[in-house]
Amino acid sequence: MPRLPLLLVAALLWPLTGLAVEHRVSPGQSIQAAIDRAATGDTVIIARGRYQENLRIEKPLTLRGEQRPTISGGLQGDTLRVTVPDVIIEGLIVTDSGSDLGKQNAGIYLQPGAHRAVVRDCILAYNLFGLWIEGSDDVLIERNNITSKRDFASSQRGNGIQLYNTKGARIFDNEISFVRDALYVDVSHHAVFRGNRLHHSRYGTHYMNSYYNLWEDNDVYFNRGGLALMEVRNQTVRNNRAWGNSDHGIMLRTIQDSVVENNVVAGNERGFFIYDAEYNTLRGNRVIDNTVGVHLWAGSTRNIVESNDFIANREPVKYVASRDEVWGKKTGNHWSNYVGWDRNGDGTGDVPYEANDFVDRLSWRHPMVKLLMASPAIQTLRLVARQFPLLRAPSVIDANPQMRPSDPNWREWLGKHYP
Repeated sequence: MPRLPLLLVAALLWPLTGLAVEHRVSPGQSIQAAIDRAATGDTVIIARGRYQENLRIEKPLTLRGEQRPTISGGLQGDTLRVTVPDVIIEGLIVTDSGSDLGKQNAGIYLQPGAHRAVVRDCILAYNLFGLWIEGSDDVLIERNNITSKRDFASSQRGNGIQLYNTKGARIFDNEISFVRDALYVDVSHHAVFRGNRLHHSRYGTHYMNSYYNLWEDNDVYFNRGGLALMEVRNQTVRNNRAWGNSDHGIMLRTIQDSVVENNVVAGNERGFFIYDAEYNTLRGNRVIDNTVGVHLWAGSTRNIVESNDFIANREPVKYVASRDEVWGKKTGNHWSNYVGWDRNGDGTGDVPYEANDFVDRLSWRHPMVKLLMASPAIQTLRLVARQFPLLRAPSVIDANPQMRPSDPNWREWLGKHYP
């Protein structure tokens, strides 16, 4: 049977025909030409140097830089556009996109269908948008440094990473600054944002119409607003640090069924801005040294607020409504301006904490009153006001105020204000 050995040899050699090939590009040569020559699964390796090209990748391959070569888009269009799935881009400096906001010019543009793209260890500088990712699922964006056109006004810059209509994105360990919004997330679900540093932008993160996302262990600081969650549900926001933002640290606006836990929110104008938020859980957060600890507004009710530390905020709660809002029904929260007592020593105050009582409102109107806070006269005034409902306004009530903060190291977050 002479055909059997031939078939066996052919079967053994067949996998070798699919082996990936490396294509090397040196300064003076064309990266696009190497991309066009490459087959599916090949790798294009770019030597250190400067290349002015607007690249288009239309087949699954790897584009890899050696010692960070620079690819300049010549201030026109997208510097690099990907149209197909399974493309890997790593180790490049990508710069000089165009500046047309209408056309969404980007350093790297992943257009619809560029699923499972990987962009890692790149510097994206002086692009309008750093990464525009649209209709592309399961992308991995990690360890990149992204800035926009810093000489443009903030409103005329693009976003650092823009996610639109995506699923399963993983955004890890990126540093994004001097853009419009560092991360803009719209109609994008089941994503994970972890270990990012987002600063000197309008919003550190801007969420719209997105569900089932995890925001974890990120630093958001020196922005106008830190983390803005708007028109969303089923979010998990935990172990983040939002500090020194000139407006809010974390905004929860029109949000439901979400968990916000174990975050540090310090040195902001408003720690939390909570607007039209229902059926959420806020627990274990440290709200420290903000001008307003929590600004609660627009029917934000039926939330569970437990085991948080509210410390050294100039105004712990700013609350305007027609009825009391009860927090701390089970474990209570710690309030550094609580003046009640703990007669039995169980760690829980014997009288409820009431934010924005008569004495608080008096001290806001006449700040010199704070000099008398420890005096018997002021304490008597507070007790008398509780006996006469006409003197009080609806407030946040904590039925089980905790006498001690849960975090013994809270002082390290004092003074973290916007420069």
